[in-house]
Amino acid sequence: MPPALRLRDFALLWTSSLTNGFALQMLVVAIGWQVYAIHRDPLDLGLVGLAEFVPLPILALPAGQLADRVERRLVVAAGLAIQVAIAALLAVITLAGAHKLWPFLAIAVAAGIASAVTNPAGRALTPEIVPPELLASAVALRSVATQAGIVVGPALGGVIFAVEPVAVYITAAALFLLAFVTILGVTARVAVAPETELNWQSLSAGIGFILRTRMLLGAISLDLVAVLLGDSIALAPVFARTILDVGPVGLGALRAAPSAGALVAGLLLARRPLHYRAGPTLLAVVAAFGAMMIVFGLSRSLPLSLAALAVSGFADMISMNIRSTTVLLVTPPELQGRVSAVEWVFISASNELGAFESGAVASLIGTVAAVVGGGAVMIGVAASWRRLFPPLARMGRLDELQPEPA
Repeated sequence: MPPALRLRDFALLWTSSLTNGFALQMLVVAIGWQVYAIHRDPLDLGLVGLAEFVPLPILALPAGQLADRVERRLVVAAGLAIQVAIAALLAVITLAGAHKLWPFLAIAVAAGIASAVTNPAGRALTPEIVPPELLASAVALRSVATQAGIVVGPALGGVIFAVEPVAVYITAAALFLLAFVTILGVTARVAVAPETELNWQSLSAGIGFILRTRMLLGAISLDLVAVLLGDSIALAPVFARTILDVGPVGLGALRAAPSAGALVAGLLLARRPLHYRAGPTLLAVVAAFGAMMIVFGLSRSLPLSLAALAVSGFADMISMNIRSTTVLLVTPPELQGRVSAVEWVFISASNELGAFESGAVASLIGTVAAVVGGGAVMIGVAASWRRLFPPLARMGRLDELQPEPA
């Protein structure tokens, strides 16, 4: 067992994250099927995604402040309680026939609120209960829980939905409830910001800290720019249907390949954290991700495409591990929630806007050109970041990092 999982509190936090991830991915499958069945319009799926994303930028700063002023495990528990209620409401909507779109949009907004509130506190909770020397392993294990949910959750949800749609939501509610109970078992800790006046300066302290800490700004902005411009997995349906001609089964394999690679990398990092200089490694794996996108874009072979996507997921997991561990180690305890909230906005924005950017560019210059060009841009970004953010390029081993002054 990885050393971090031998810590009782982290084992409880990890179990909560795992069950929460399974439940969320099960809901994604069920909601997507029901929403598309209402009007047979893919725009409805986009509207649900947009409704879930909108609360995040609005609530990010208040949620970060909340995570720094209130016991973090209770904030996470509150978000999970909202998820239990959401799953129960979805069961009621399904029993009523699920013939209208607006209930799903309202549910998506509620889910977005729960995510915006829960994530900063959950991410900031890890360094409270894990010593610095085990933090990189703990971050990797946290990502393993996420990737396991992505790989297993949709398949499990699809099987249950095929048998009985309402059962998906009942199962998800039970998993959310288990995550709720588990997180409450984490030993209470008071590692929050000192009582200060609630004003704009306090709310935006996380933004100010990231802007002042060039190494941190470089790491977070690198992920944003690279994923926004270079990650083309959103175009997998086009490759499956018109380029590789592998049908829906092949599409499922293409979508799962990055998560499979990321899962392998996460398991390796959990057992053996990186012992190389983190800054150069981060730039190298981002460039490797871009190279794999070029291979994927040019490939006309399903095995080669799957291999390229799996390697891209492997590289992306290393990148994410370095970035997240750096954020947790460099940020002082009293700012963990507010900095994590800003980081979460960057991550979500890159994923959501990246999918839109991939589709827009592909419609203008063609799918293959968009993917290959995006990969080339990622390589160029990795090279330019070395000059734009010298502190990031000089960053040493993760176990050498210390909190910067607030």
